[in-house]
Amino acid sequence: MSADPVSTLALADYRRRVAEMYVSPPTEGEAGWLAFRKARDELFLTHAQSALTSEQRRRTRQLPYFPYDPLARVDATVDPLPAGDESVITIDTGGEDGTISYRRVGHLITPYGRLTLLWMLGYGGGLFLPFRDATSGHETYGGGRYLTDTIKGTHGRGLVLRANGVTLDFNYAYNPSCAYSPRFLCPLSPRENTLSAHLRAGELSYPYVS
Repeated sequence: MSADPVSTLALADYRRRVAEMYVSPPTEGEAGWLAFRKARDELFLTHAQSALTSEQRRRTRQLPYFPYDPLARVDATVDPLPAGDESVITIDTGGEDGTISYRRVGHLITPYGRLTLLWMLGYGGGLFLPFRDATSGHETYGGGRYLTDTIKGTHGRGLVLRANGVTLDFNYAYNPSCAYSPRFLCPLSPRENTLSAHLRAGELSYPYVS
């Protein structure tokens, strides 16, 4: 983060708007998805802290997504880690943030395969769920996409907490900032969160060329 106070305050405003975007109604079905996309496009195309450069913002009308798929919203159970499993994983961002440590919360059992839900260690912490699938590197960003990164304000929509598990909505899968520009470095999805299925829901690679 820049030491410039104007940039720092702009980043704080960007984080606030992300959090508001995730909890603002409507939140259900295709109508909720369309409203979310509209708000996200506006944020990316107008805010000074957007991952897009000013030139990219001029050339972009909206961020590219697969069509909405109601079947991409699935329930998942949370299995505890087997006894003796190593519970901490480190992911190197390749940048000034260095290596970030996460605790494995448990395994999410989904119709598409198993994913490991992570919790970022350090002050405050937060849930983190990155993944790759068979579209990664072809139709979607090769480093994988995120379903949630709550330290950045992404509460709900992609990952909704339930009493006996979670609901995952892959229509809300989104690219990390490094998918848009080499100016950004991000924690990418670990190998254990690679799904063999083609998850054609959520955000496409940027810029998407069919």
